[in-house]
Amino acid sequence: MAMYLIGDVQGCDAALAQLLQRINFSPSRDTLYLLGDLVNRGPDSAGVLRRLMGYGSSARCLLGNHDLHLLAVAHGARGPSRKDTLDGLLAAPDRPALLDWLRQQRLAMLERIDGKDILMVHAGVLPAWTASKTVALAAEVETVLRSDQATRFFHAMYGNAPVQWDDGLAGIERLRVIVNALTRMRFCTPQGEMEFAHSGGLHETPSGYLPWFDVPGRQTADVTVACGHWSTLGWLDRTDVLALDTGCVWGGCLSALRVAPGPAALLQVQCEQSQAPGE
Repeated sequence: MAMYLIGDVQGCDAALAQLLQRINFSPSRDTLYLLGDLVNRGPDSAGVLRRLMGYGSSARCLLGNHDLHLLAVAHGARGPSRKDTLDGLLAAPDRPALLDWLRQQRLAMLERIDGKDILMVHAGVLPAWTASKTVALAAEVETVLRSDQATRFFHAMYGNAPVQWDDGLAGIERLRVIVNALTRMRFCTPQGEMEFAHSGGLHETPSGYLPWFDVPGRQTADVTVACGHWSTLGWLDRTDVLALDTGCVWGGCLSALRVAPGPAALLQVQCEQSQAPGE
């Protein structure tokens, strides 16, 4: 049984199909872990969701910022942005089933694979959070997403403040910090203050900040954190971080990392989409 981590698909169902063919994926035998941003900017978000739904428990998916944006638009909490490519999904006859499936997905997963703990998130983890705390905080948001409070949450989800975690946070401010860290963060200060204005690569790190995974004393340094979200960072292979957003929708590749069995192996397919990079 093989296990794969897959980076941001962003509505590129043809590329996903090609990648799964390349790795000879079988839902009766293998497991996929998709690291968020399943939808948007690519041409067939509905196709991606239908495909992953059909795989049942063999496809374990995280929510990214684009997935939450889709849910917010569908709940009337946000208008579509100019670059969105969600109209087909929102008009689909199976829209209710697709959206209900999407909001059952996770914001963080901690899995022991081939003797190694892997914490999976879409974007990043604040330095003060341990792996177990990250999963527990993600569950707070997941509970709201699956409840009758979801619409109210989506109306208040957007915004950059508070920029820093505090255990005393409550209500929407608490939930917003969790969402922003797990689905949007790239840079933060050593004290965990997040920065959202910059989306460039490591050479464009803003003054006073660090990539979240380079903060000294990060409490998740004892596990491997797998993430996507950061297309300008690209493929990053470290013992403590695996970054898998290789810019499929921006004319790059869609990547799958086989993490079991045996030595890790990166497999990629080229994506035909070509847009200007961005969130």
